[in-house]
Amino acid sequence: MQTANDQLDTTFAALADPTRRAIVSRLLEGDCTVSDLAEPFEMSLAAVSKHIALLSRAGLVEQRREGRVKWCRLMEEALRPASVWMAAFGGFTDADMDALEGQLADMGLLAEIEEPAVAEGDPAMAWQERSS
Repeated sequence: MQTANDQLDTTFAALADPTRRAIVSRLLEGDCTVSDLAEPFEMSLAAVSKHIALLSRAGLVEQRREGRVKWCRLMEEALRPASVWMAAFGGFTDADMDALEGQLADMGLLAEIEEPAVAEGDPAMAWQERSS
């Protein structure tokens, strides 16, 4: 029997890959066929299917077959324990972060911060690029 901590480990391991995160992001929009999920990625349908299978084993995605077409659905409830766990780290407001930034700057400990660059072709950005 899997404990709550084991399930968190499984969920975060499944979400550790940018391709799988992109698949989950797409499924937030609604059910989708495996072929449609595979479309934005530069990998074989079989490779995308392996990612979906891992998400299914983690309990994050449910697959169903309708004729010859395989559909995927995000099991949003399965993400709730990870969301609750992460919420414990989200107790800081923008004002708190601005105050911290000001203190670090006053102390000379703050280097110029730039927005992280997104690598071209990053699978996690595939859906946003496609909809732009």
